[in-house]
Order: sequence, then C-alpha cells, then structure tokens
Amino acid sequence: MFSFFKKKIKEETNLSGLQCDMHSHLLPGIDDGAATLLNSMTLIKGLSELGYTKLITTPHVYWDIYKNTPETVKAPLALVEEAIKEEKVPVSINVGAEYYLDDHVDDLVQKKERLLTLPKNYVLFEFSFVNRPMDWQDKIFNLQMNDYQPVLAHPERYSYFRPNMKIFEEIKNTGCLLQVNLLSLIGYYGKPAQEMAEYLINHNMVSFLGTDMHHDRHLETLRGSGAVIMPIVKKLLDTGALLNPTLSG
Repeated sequence: MFSFFKKKIKEETNLSGLQCDMHSHLLPGIDDGAATLLNSMTLIKGLSELGYTKLITTPHVYWDIYKNTPETVKAPLALVEEAIKEEKVPVSINVGAEYYLDDHVDDLVQKKERLLTLPKNYVLFEFSFVNRPMDWQDKIFNLQMNDYQPVLAHPERYSYFRPNMKIFEEIKNTGCLLQVNLLSLIGYYGKPAQEMAEYLINHNMVSFLGTDMHHDRHLETLRGSGAVIMPIVKKLLDTGALLNPTLSG
C-alpha cells in the first residue's frame, strides 16, 4: 500500500496544485507584513517559485492599529503590480483584507460600507488571539445578511478553543468556512496549533490553506517544509475539499 511515510526525507515544496494563495501580507508598509517594496517583491517571487500563479493579499484591518480601507490599499497595490510587470514575475495579485472582527467591522456592515473581499464575496476575518469572542455568532450572521461569505482565518491559532474543539463544528454549521495556515502543519506556531490544525483536517473542516506570509522567515520555513506539508496538501486536493483553485479564475 502506498504510504506518505515512504517518501524521501527531503521533498520539494510545490504548491502549484493550490494555484492561489488567499492569505498574505505583501503590500509594503501598511501592516505588520512587508515593510518595503523590496520586501514585497522578495516574498512575491518566492511564492511564485513555490508554484502559486495568483496571490490575494489580505492586509490587516484592525482599527486600533491598522486603519486600512479600500482607498488606502490602492497605491501600494499599484506599486506592487507595476513591479511584478517590470520584473516579469509569472503571478497575478489582487487585494482583499483580514478583518479583525470588532465594533468597527460591525459599524461598516451596518452602514453597508464596501468591504475588501476575495472572489465570490468571501470575507476573511480573525478573532482575538487572547480573548474568546462572546458574540461571534451575531457577527458572522451580520456578515451573511449583507451577502458576504465569512471565512475564519487560522482557527487553529485560537488556543482558547482547544479545550472544546467541538466549537469548530458550531462555527462551520453557521455556514462559515475555515482557513488553516500551512505553517501550522509543521508546528511553526507551536504544538497546540499544530494539533488543532490536524484535528480540523481530520474532521474535514478545512476549505482553504493559506501562507499568512509576512516576512522572509515564513518564506524560508515554507520552502524547507515540503516533506511534511506536501502529503497533506495532496491529500486535501485529492478529496476536493480545498477551494483555493476556485479563486484563480
């Protein structure tokens, strides 16, 4: 019987099957991701070399720290698009956002302000890493009532959910989709996050895999992690569970 464990110790990280990375921080100088255009291009070239043909970068919208809007992302996106064209990198780039689900987002939704979305009106959002959200059902419902499809970023990193991981079934049952970080699969964020990622995968709850790329260290770690990551990616692609390729059109 074929076994992933019989593969070579070193395996190339080739993410071309995913086609699209839908979670990253590549625009220069607007959040805690790439600081300069040079940093942006280093990461973009690296992601292209890993096999991606489309990138949907998702700058933070966390109103206490990163006050990004559809207007503030235009100029840095244009800089990156021009650099990609000049340097002939075989990748396209679009911009969405990673919304911290707070009162500011509630206000935007209530006023029907345009959110930065992925294709198909997907809205990527995150919770606090420290405190369990008390009203997450209402916030997800409000997004849905405004014709958005909510996607929860890196659920495996919310350690307060670990004692009762059945909550992920509750979140999924609301119609919310889940996105796991590739680096969680190798324990980059710690063993608890790795175990939670494995739980979500084993229970068929993962709709997207993302790099959550911020800096060179993320890129280099991802490059060297093929032996662990690739069997999982291939398995999920074979089952048809992953929606990344549907974003490439």
